[in-house]
Amino acid sequence: MLALQVENLSKVYRLGQYNTASAIQSIRRKFTNTQSQIISNDRTIAAQTELVYALQNINFDVPQGQVLGIIGRNGAGKSTLLKLLSRVTAPSSGSIKIKGRMASLLEVGTGFHPDLTGLENIYLNGAILGMNKFEIRSKLEEIIDFSGVRQYIDTPVKRYSSGMQVRLAFAVAAHLDPDIMIVDEVLAVGDADFQEKCIGKMKNVSGQGRTVLFVSHSMGTIRSLCTRGILLKNGEMNFDGSVEDCIDGYLKSAMIVGEDGSVPAGISTLNNGMGRITKVGIFADNGELEKVARYKSDLKIQLSFQSESYQGPALIGIQVKNVHNEKIVDYVNEYDNTELNIEKGLNNFNINLNNPFLPGKYYVDVTVALPNGEAIDSLENAIEFTASNLGATPDLNYNNPYVNAYTQGFGTWKIV
Repeated sequence: MLALQVENLSKVYRLGQYNTASAIQSIRRKFTNTQSQIISNDRTIAAQTELVYALQNINFDVPQGQVLGIIGRNGAGKSTLLKLLSRVTAPSSGSIKIKGRMASLLEVGTGFHPDLTGLENIYLNGAILGMNKFEIRSKLEEIIDFSGVRQYIDTPVKRYSSGMQVRLAFAVAAHLDPDIMIVDEVLAVGDADFQEKCIGKMKNVSGQGRTVLFVSHSMGTIRSLCTRGILLKNGEMNFDGSVEDCIDGYLKSAMIVGEDGSVPAGISTLNNGMGRITKVGIFADNGELEKVARYKSDLKIQLSFQSESYQGPALIGIQVKNVHNEKIVDYVNEYDNTELNIEKGLNNFNINLNNPFLPGKYYVDVTVALPNGEAIDSLENAIEFTASNLGATPDLNYNNPYVNAYTQGFGTWKIV
């Protein structure tokens, strides 16, 4: 049985200042076919028209009881999709069919009246969901206990911290028996213990046959919670399938380096204008870019940095991540007591890193920074490589039939 059905869903927004058009411009738009003038939601290109697709032709079904993860980079359309599903805003075209009661947690304070107390807002939210006072009262103690804000339950929520608001909002959304629960990245506001508590509750909710739609930038959380993933890119659906393949597609979609290791301008995660990384990659002795790193063989990285204005000591940071976008190893020249100095113009670096990685796929972030740690230029997912089970020589091969972790530890083992 389907809990949610989305067909040809699109949302168009107007760029620039809101509500500044003259009457004649508004009339002209009304009777002009603007479909051909709408551009896709690619933030990296200059605006060519005043209309843009925040979402375009989205289609998917969600069976009852499924936990669906929705991922994508900032601006991909995730929050817009959840607002449409929650009926906070109306679609420009397409349809949404919902079966059952829906509870949404989209941003801090959503659904709360700031002048009402926490207790009054619990009853207000329950009424919005169509519950009567008896039903709400039967859940009241569970909600208050889960939220952990009992001391402030009779205080207006406008005096709550953002973390307290999220705690109460999630407790209300999770305990008032919704058939469909929608949760945006807002849980990141809470502390680690509360996030873990919320994830456990969402697993419990889905186990009772209810549906959960969850947006997060934490790939580890998506993997542990969700049974299916949807990847959005520039307002369009890029993938719909297994969580593992969805996360891999997300990381691949962020790859920015060319086949020769060249780095296009303007795609840095952070850049302070002093210079930029122009080339980076793992290279073989013959100068060709490598995608496979042999087991236990050093990672030979070449990095080129064009300095526009900075001259002096610098830090180079290289962070290796697993397929869930979690950083697992951090390399910085300072850790090895190595000083690196940058001159104005082009600077080339050869970097040899030890390779502790067990067979599997990995992604690499690269940063060039000032001595105080401020990034001059930072690239996310600049390198992708696969650690092979084959070493440089047969005696270095990884011969075990299983891999239980990402890196290999060592110890002394003896029977006493």
